[in-house]
Amino acid sequence: MDAKNRFETKTTFALSRLEWLGFLTVSLVLAVQHHDEIRWGVFVLLFAVIDVVGYLPGAIAYRRSPDGRVPRGCYVAYNTMHSLVTAGLIAGAWALFVRPEWALLALPVHLMGDRALFGNSLKPFGVAFEPETVPAFRAFEQRYRSVADSEEGAAPRTSVEDTDAVRA
Repeated sequence: MDAKNRFETKTTFALSRLEWLGFLTVSLVLAVQHHDEIRWGVFVLLFAVIDVVGYLPGAIAYRRSPDGRVPRGCYVAYNTMHSLVTAGLIAGAWALFVRPEWALLALPVHLMGDRALFGNSLKPFGVAFEPETVPAFRAFEQRYRSVADSEEGAAPRTSVEDTDAVRA
């Protein structure tokens, strides 16, 4: 994936998920190592608030909608609560105004779990709130695979805009 081609192949997506799994593993190891120091009520609250605010309203709206459409605000709520930036702000504010504590590991455990285990990241407005393959993307993937599998291996570059940003 790059700035001009914002998609991932199955392989690059799997590699991204493997990276997130590494971060999830670190977070879980720290939680296990410090399990006696974690205020578990706070951990559960921080873990749950991400989905209570960011996922459940959109999931309910999606299931209640006859055509699967949900208000844009549901996407905004999801993306806000599932953002690493938001998690960092919550953790920073909590450490500043409450105290630094191991229960804050709930934030990376939740977000890394979503990304590594379920493959979920931020949601674009133009796709269904619940994961389903857009027909145009399925067709694109098929065309991409046929080009990648061809003898040439890739489509020829057709403009200066398509050239690499960094040159040797």
